[in-house]
Amino acid sequence: VQLRQPQLSKKPDEGSLSRRGLTILFHPILEAEGGRRLTNILGWAHPDDLADQYAADLRLASGGFADFRVVERIEVDHWPRKIDGFQYDDRSYLRTWRQQQGFHDPDSVDYPAILAQWNILERIERDEIDEVWLFGGPNFGFWESTMAGQSAFWCNSSPIASTGHCNRRFVVMGFNYERGVDCMLENFGHRTESIMEEVYRRAVGLPNQWAAFTRYDAQMPGRAACGNVHFAPSSLHDYDWGNPRPVVSNCDDWLNYPQLQGTRRLVQCQDWGSGDMRLHHLWWLRHLPRAAGRHDGVLNNWWRYVLDPNLV
Repeated sequence: VQLRQPQLSKKPDEGSLSRRGLTILFHPILEAEGGRRLTNILGWAHPDDLADQYAADLRLASGGFADFRVVERIEVDHWPRKIDGFQYDDRSYLRTWRQQQGFHDPDSVDYPAILAQWNILERIERDEIDEVWLFGGPNFGFWESTMAGQSAFWCNSSPIASTGHCNRRFVVMGFNYERGVDCMLENFGHRTESIMEEVYRRAVGLPNQWAAFTRYDAQMPGRAACGNVHFAPSSLHDYDWGNPRPVVSNCDDWLNYPQLQGTRRLVQCQDWGSGDMRLHHLWWLRHLPRAAGRHDGVLNNWWRYVLDPNLV
């Protein structure tokens, strides 16, 4: 992906913030299908390739600030257990996928079991890792993102139960290797929305700069900013990133944050990729403020909150 980095008028936050990730790949081998991996049988992406592209995209969108590193990779040849104890096997999963019916309900995976199996809470407390990436196929039961640990809050899903004794908050990302890195960026975008909403929910009495950043024209005609993950400045409905209508936006002014100049210009979908999901999300993420210092007690570099929820 080629993405021109914006020219920031405000001095950016220097350096980078390293995030150490534990990656768990639920990557079953199906003996009845010639001993091949599920991804090979169905022609899906290899999770390692997706992880590399995802980390590179976030590094690019953040101007080098987001430094995700996989410090341990665990690949397992089994199906994750659901919250009610159900587990697919090779035959039942392949049958339901090919028929596109009969998927198990409830779908949600047993997160406490995953955390316990790999001693994740203890590793978080020992400061060995900062977050967890789960890779699996459709209907494996992962949330796009969820949070655990002491005083965990909504992160596009409710916090993982019975983890409040862990002394650090952390995010568990759920990635679907049937999809591409564009959907992984969507997961990260919703994580961003949840965390920044919490930042400003707690900033009682202060101007809600997050609400101002996420304005789009259909919501506030003539006063669009950068929109949100589902709505570009010109969108009329969810995922309408390719809507060609021109609208007035102050999106570029957010590169000056917190010293907004009040500048606006006419923007169109070509500015964020003409409907391409990955390009839109990269465009949106690179407009997140990442200046040094604080404003009204809130960090000017919003990436710090998104990468480390313990700062909220």
